[in-house]
Amino acid sequence: MNFTKLIENYAKKMKWYDISLLKLTVFFATLFLVTVWTGFRNLVLGFEWYWYLVITVILMIPLLKKLFSD
Repeated sequence: MNFTKLIENYAKKMKWYDISLLKLTVFFATLFLVTVWTGFRNLVLGFEWYWYLVITVILMIPLLKKLFSD
């Protein structure tokens, strides 16, 4: 079984709140890393703000296409 199929099977088993919990877990794990790991904090805070905006828009495009498709 390939990795993509495995992820799809797990995603089908998840409820909407499981996806939300997963996103919150990643968010707080990132905050934890920023707090305790100086090298990671310097890396994350070393980027200009607009790079985060560009990445956000790029990652958002497929989701918006799926949301507004017929």
